[in-house]
Amino acid sequence: MSARSRADLPGIRRLVVKVGSSSISGEGSWRIPMLVHALAEAHRSGTEVVLVSSGAIATGMPYLNLESRPTDLATQQAAAAVGQNVLVYRYQEALRPFDIVAGQVLLTAGDLENPVHRSNARRAMERLLSLRILPIVNENDTVATHEIRFGDNDRLAALVAQLVGADALVLLSDIANLYTRPPGEPGAEPLDVIAAGDDLAGLEFGAKVVNSVGTGGAATKVSAARLAAAAGIGVLVTSTDQAAQALAGAHVGTWFEPADVTPQAATDAIAKVEA
Repeated sequence: MSARSRADLPGIRRLVVKVGSSSISGEGSWRIPMLVHALAEAHRSGTEVVLVSSGAIATGMPYLNLESRPTDLATQQAAAAVGQNVLVYRYQEALRPFDIVAGQVLLTAGDLENPVHRSNARRAMERLLSLRILPIVNENDTVATHEIRFGDNDRLAALVAQLVGADALVLLSDIANLYTRPPGEPGAEPLDVIAAGDDLAGLEFGAKVVNSVGTGGAATKVSAARLAAAAGIGVLVTSTDQAAQALAGAHVGTWFEPADVTPQAATDAIAKVEA
């Protein structure tokens, strides 16, 4: 059953967790074992877990002697090719003490738009989960182009949650909550619950951010969360440092209540959100 609140997260059937580049690459790579421990606890309880992980480009940058995120597509692809290999190795090493095997799944936007590719991706993911493998999903940066990219992995995570019929989506980054305006500004208040259909027009989430390691920002998380919530999937937005508390059902982060919808209504609602 889909999670209707944070408290429902422990023990749900299927969970998608997304983590951002800044949380698990560079000086933040120490968080990988911490995050894996939280995922392993959910896995141990019987939940089927899918991890959508950014960080391939950021992880590959030191191996290419790059001090900042490359701006040209070819160098991004090269960094991703190197970094994805290292990133999945780090996850597998962290998963080893829990006897959990990771499976790498690389997708492009075209894969989820093409009915045949989408069906193949769903079938592969279902089989991995049935074998108790923990799929680690990322955008296939080595073949994606500017025209067909997801744009950020928050959106990819929302689409993957729909693809696998997840009961909840957790978006992890370096912020503990969403706020009514950028948290450094006067009058910014943390948001606790956003009900399905709430009008967010008066809130200022800020623009998409491109920093030294990745892309994203509060605005992309709101957009992705609304996309998943419109499909009937509850979404929690919080920090990677609070991953264990979040998956244990603690009252942390910002919760997007799922819409109570039929499959057709979910499709219509998603189209409205994306318009």
